[in-house]
Amino acid sequence: MNPLIHHRRLKEAESTVERILKRLNLDSIASEPAGSISHGEQRVLEIGIALATNPEILLLDEPTSGMSAKEANEMAMLIKEIAKEKTVILVEHNMDVVMRIADKITVFDKGKILAEGSPKSISENKKVQEVYLGGA
Repeated sequence: MNPLIHHRRLKEAESTVERILKRLNLDSIASEPAGSISHGEQRVLEIGIALATNPEILLLDEPTSGMSAKEANEMAMLIKEIAKEKTVILVEHNMDVVMRIADKITVFDKGKILAEGSPKSISENKKVQEVYLGGA
């Protein structure tokens, strides 16, 4: 490989990393080992790693798992911002987060689709209320 091309690609990758860290408000801890940052920061970093690949669709599996209410709220706001630019598919059991950020929700129960629709229609769905929202 041509060393100039390699150098240019390395600079582009560094620029991408810096841009993503800044966007995710992780630039102040960029030099810290990932294992030394908080759980919430680690989850945001995981999203940053995924964003660095420039995906057309971002699939997130339980991004707020193990987070405090404050961290979950911050993560929800971040996902909502990302969703303005990319398609986001979210697997999440925190229904407060789902209701705040989703345009369309598909609810599964025991591996089968229970309901699909807007957050409003899902929150009003009797079956969903019984299974996920604590009863009708």
